[in-house]
Amino acid sequence: MSSRADERPSDFEEIDRFDGGVGWIAYPDETMRRASHALEIDGDVWVFDPVDAAGIDELFAEFGDVAGVVVMLDRHKRDAAAIADRHDVPVYIPEFFEGVSEDLDAAVARFSDELSDTGLQAFPVIDNRFWQEVALYNPADGTLIVPETVGAVDYFLAGGETLGVHPMLRLNPPRKPLRGVAPERVLVGHGPGVMADASRALEDALAGSRKRTPRLYAEMARGLLPV
Repeated sequence: MSSRADERPSDFEEIDRFDGGVGWIAYPDETMRRASHALEIDGDVWVFDPVDAAGIDELFAEFGDVAGVVVMLDRHKRDAAAIADRHDVPVYIPEFFEGVSEDLDAAVARFSDELSDTGLQAFPVIDNRFWQEVALYNPADGTLIVPETVGAVDYFLAGGETLGVHPMLRLNPPRKPLRGVAPERVLVGHGPGVMADASRALEDALAGSRKRTPRLYAEMARGLLPV
């Protein structure tokens, strides 16, 4: 997808607004519902897995100057480089990511267990040749960002779930990395986040992932049938 300003969507759907952060979906009608976020930390703005949109810089400006753009999943390069270059900041990627920096036409900085000096704790969720993902947690306000392992769009959710495990991870979800936090809110890379009772929603998603797999797959199959 091109990141040139004249090819950015002219409108976007705002999601997940709270004191110190906001999210958006640049293409609200697309099935994947790719969500992006910006957090204010000590007067600076940090942007996570962004999909660009016209007017998005004005949204950032509500919170301060952009200090960095972060890629949290190896497949989520999205428009990170374009936004970073526009604000003359690096794209931050976890130190264990491989094969990502080469595809970013921007300055790149690495981080390990903390994102720069933000206080955001970083921990790997998945690290293999097919999938590299990091989660970020802000202990100051209980915000957890998980870019792909859990989501809140229809194809992630089974039954009454408000948060669900990715269909490809349902049978063996990475429970251990995500059980170390009790978040106040969970922001995700697909769909709106969970802004209330988030700790329970996350625990329920992980605990019920395997047993609800047949139901999710059946619902996905029904959605593919012609009507």
